[in-house]
Amino acid sequence: MTATDDSVATTAGARSTATAADPRFDAARQVADAVLLEGYVLYPYRASAAKNRMRWQFGVLVPPAWGPAHGEPAFQQTEILMEPRGDATLTLELRFLHAQRRTVQRALEGGGFTEVDELHLADRVLVPWDEGTEEHVELTVRVAELAGDGVVVPFARPARDDIEPVLDTDGRTAGRLLRRTEEVEGVLRLRAVELDGAYRVLRLTAVVENTSPWAPSATTGAGSDAPAAGREAALPRSLVAAHLLLGLDSGSFLSMTDPPEWAREAVAACDNRHTWPVLAGAAGRADVVLSSPIILEDHPAIAPESAGAMYDATEIDEILALRTAALTDREKREARGTDARAAAVVDLADSLPPEVLERLHGAVRSLREVTGPEAAEPIAEIPDGEAVFRPDTPWWDPARADTAGPPCDRVTVDGVAVGPGSRVLLRPGPRRTDAQDLFLHGRAALVEAVLHDVDGGVHLAVTVEDDPGADIRREQGRFLYFQPDEVTPLEDA
Repeated sequence: MTATDDSVATTAGARSTATAADPRFDAARQVADAVLLEGYVLYPYRASAAKNRMRWQFGVLVPPAWGPAHGEPAFQQTEILMEPRGDATLTLELRFLHAQRRTVQRALEGGGFTEVDELHLADRVLVPWDEGTEEHVELTVRVAELAGDGVVVPFARPARDDIEPVLDTDGRTAGRLLRRTEEVEGVLRLRAVELDGAYRVLRLTAVVENTSPWAPSATTGAGSDAPAAGREAALPRSLVAAHLLLGLDSGSFLSMTDPPEWAREAVAACDNRHTWPVLAGAAGRADVVLSSPIILEDHPAIAPESAGAMYDATEIDEILALRTAALTDREKREARGTDARAAAVVDLADSLPPEVLERLHGAVRSLREVTGPEAAEPIAEIPDGEAVFRPDTPWWDPARADTAGPPCDRVTVDGVAVGPGSRVLLRPGPRRTDAQDLFLHGRAALVEAVLHDVDGGVHLAVTVEDDPGADIRREQGRFLYFQPDEVTPLEDA
């Protein structure tokens, strides 16, 4: 087994060199970077903005003495099935952010410095802020070594203080930035258990735990009347946005959302806590996994139209770019002084040419051919030479009086005609379901309408029984939508 305990600081004044990264992780790492920095700094990218005062929302593993009483975990657990071949080797990379507290001091005329809330410079306004230092723990181990008690890898990041001088446009010292990084300790536990069955399948368990001994004191100091330390004191001792990259040099992982039929029961028994593993890398590959605190689909990818990271919690790049470009010069100065990443977003928004903005407006990823006796002449060509067709007389023709859909307002489900007024049991399927739908599994609902789309798909608009807002939903036409195979008619349907 070989392991490296490396730190990569991505903020000014504290930068070190990382070890050589596994090239198989290149595509997955782009997505992992987005996960790592998801919500790092939110539009309008200023420390004074209200929504930037409650940060570090994803994958925060707090010190164990603080977490249980405040509802935040000190660990995360990944479980996934793998089929290693021969004497396979597992490569793992743990990545997280280490919060680094920055304070600002202004230079005094007679010498020395004094702490201030703002330091105004020609191009930016510096303010106190928590930066994020990117950390890595890398490990390579033979799968055979994971049997029994497995492998335990402790890691630590020492406390340190850094000072960065701040110069004005004339090169004179205008102040300085003081960065304080608190000590953090953790442990990585890996174990693999071979399952019974016709195939050689192992259940891999990877646990990342914050073991920092820090505990909040009753007060901030002896004899102080200040309140007990809260989340702001715990964050510098936390693993923020913690996630794992896993890779097999020989063999493959099984998808957690679309496993082979023979493995479904074993996949369902996997216990993932505070993280979720998906197949990563190029489509068709199964040798790389990204386990992150944000639920993703298999083979996630960054849109090729994206011109750069916006760091703003899944917001649309086009909207953020336009809004950022519209900030006043004063607002941009404060954003640039808030964080180096915020400054990069401002510069990016100011430099995007019109053709790049046009690409952000939207893209068609796929087109399909409509076949059958109603098919007419092709109306569009797509790059690979296939054609897209449309019917001669579509039912959604705007000239028709009834443009809402075909006349049939009922659909047969399990031999029962279901339509407006029917009661159904919701059972959303795993492939088209998001996290919100899962909360509705097993709930009874009332069908409000049967809708047909232009591709021939059928959708049931429903309201959930006992929903106190059902009447408002009907008035506004804001329903929940399920496909016929995602519902079961109830007896009185």
